[in-house]
Amino acid sequence: MNKTKHFFVALACVGALGLQSCSRNPVTGKKEIILMSEEQEIALGAQSHPSIVATMGIYDDAKLNTFINEKGKAMAAISHRPNLPYQFNIVDSPVVNAFAVPGGYVYFTRGIMAHFNNTAEFMGVLGHEIGHVTARHSARQQSSQIFGTGAVILGSIFLDKSGQLTEAAMQGLQMALLGYSRAHESESDEIGVNYSSKVGYDAREMSRFFGTIKRISDKSGQQIPTFMSTHPDPGDRLVRVKQMAEAYQTANPGNYAVERDSYLKMIEGIVYGDDPKQGFVENNMFYHPDLKFQFPVPTNWATENSPIQFQMAEKEGKAMMILTLAQGQSLEEAARTTAEKMSLKVSESKVTTVNNIPALVMVSQIQQQQQQGQPQQQQAQDPNKVVQLVSWFYQYGGSILVMHGLSYANTFMTYFPTFRGVGENFRQLTDPEKLNRKPDRIRIRTVNRTATFAEVMRGFGMPQAKLKDLEILNQLNATDVVQQGTLVKTIGK
Repeated sequence: MNKTKHFFVALACVGALGLQSCSRNPVTGKKEIILMSEEQEIALGAQSHPSIVATMGIYDDAKLNTFINEKGKAMAAISHRPNLPYQFNIVDSPVVNAFAVPGGYVYFTRGIMAHFNNTAEFMGVLGHEIGHVTARHSARQQSSQIFGTGAVILGSIFLDKSGQLTEAAMQGLQMALLGYSRAHESESDEIGVNYSSKVGYDAREMSRFFGTIKRISDKSGQQIPTFMSTHPDPGDRLVRVKQMAEAYQTANPGNYAVERDSYLKMIEGIVYGDDPKQGFVENNMFYHPDLKFQFPVPTNWATENSPIQFQMAEKEGKAMMILTLAQGQSLEEAARTTAEKMSLKVSESKVTTVNNIPALVMVSQIQQQQQQGQPQQQQAQDPNKVVQLVSWFYQYGGSILVMHGLSYANTFMTYFPTFRGVGENFRQLTDPEKLNRKPDRIRIRTVNRTATFAEVMRGFGMPQAKLKDLEILNQLNATDVVQQGTLVKTIGK
């Protein structure tokens, strides 16, 4: 049986599209079909990094970025692939997430940094993410997709049209967002235990963080973190990781660090939740204090905000709107450049003003690529396949902004009044309260008397509405007794 298995592996290696020979996995030592060389992994990571930064932004905190780089490089040095050009970054997102792309690029969100309660938890997740890199999970995932179901299409149809993202960078970003298989996640859990233990941290704390992840996912009305996407159940992982950590410590007795107080003091002041300066939705209105504009959001439409664009979509996905920057020095140049980049067939265009803002309105369709053996004209006549747009270009604040409203041609006129209601109500933001809105931040306080967690939070003036979030942030329950002198997280300005 083993001989038969080896024969088929060898045969697959010989015929693997002629791209690469079998590679030995640096972590498992097993031979596997990998259709990406190490040089390609490094190049892909380097090309993906700018698009990730553009999409999410880097969180500006010198002490946190020094911390993640020092810890990351120390762990990379003891990993199975110490020679990769590792980079470690904290991205400016409230989502509880950590991810890695090929070549050694590792990212933590400020959201996940706010939810750790000690350095050991961070180190366990850091080891997990470095494990994805060293075990070549992205490369293995790509190979599986080539032989299996093929590529996955992500996100907005405009994402690849910006002129800023190369095909390779988009591929890397897709890998970062796809999520790995359950087998890969379990393998990275084990690697995370080993790596964090080797650099002297208590990997049992990593299992505690899976308890936090489970509480976040169980919280009513809160989005499941990307960190959990396609992952094994966090409750099961909590048990398994704890068992692996205890087994490691039994085999390798020693003093394993936790570093709770020093970590909590380090994250004092970290932004918690959405940062208003990047834009926020309130009462069906989007406000952007930094750029000083506002526009309405259709009722019950889902929204997603990032540094490079704001998206909103109808619940069933039949229509969406996107606001982003357009390239060009004038409205006419921006419209022309956009039409070229997006392969638009323009049917109407006119210069106008919107609330005293110079503007240009353009109606167009996305031209479909001609399929072999099928005339282009025949394709364009199918309203179920043709995407139609109305676009408002605004000359505002020294830049050209564009608001796209799009739907398939057969439903475009149904949604056009909604598109127009948004596009024609773009205006300057002047409300001082919105312009000066401050973000919530994590504030570290010292408990002045032994009491239940709920009593402690009331003593610090925390509203009852925030108690559930505070329980999750502190890995405590309302009835848990907290000793005098303990550091705890609160939420403040």
